[in-house]
Amino acid sequence: MSTPANELSNAEKRALKARAQGLEPVVKLGHAGLSDAFVRSMDAALTLHGLVKMKFSDFKDQKHDLAPQIAEKTASTLVMQVGNVAVFYRAKPAAEERKDK
Repeated sequence: MSTPANELSNAEKRALKARAQGLEPVVKLGHAGLSDAFVRSMDAALTLHGLVKMKFSDFKDQKHDLAPQIAEKTASTLVMQVGNVAVFYRAKPAAEERKDK
């Protein structure tokens, strides 16, 4: 599965990082790890918000390996990772964007 990581320009990444600064983590990776429930929760958050800040409550030693896996499993882009927090982005489908306008 390919992720849209290569589709974001540096300017787009900078803009997403700036937007993420004001966000609170809406998803936490706890003791269950990359369970199906976690992936569903992350997927739902990305569908709803598009830009999601996630916190590593557990598995802090593996966060650099797990963050790209989360991006792959949710078909999102890992925008940034600082400390125990990671930010993911997934564009809304074109049909949903048209409904919003």
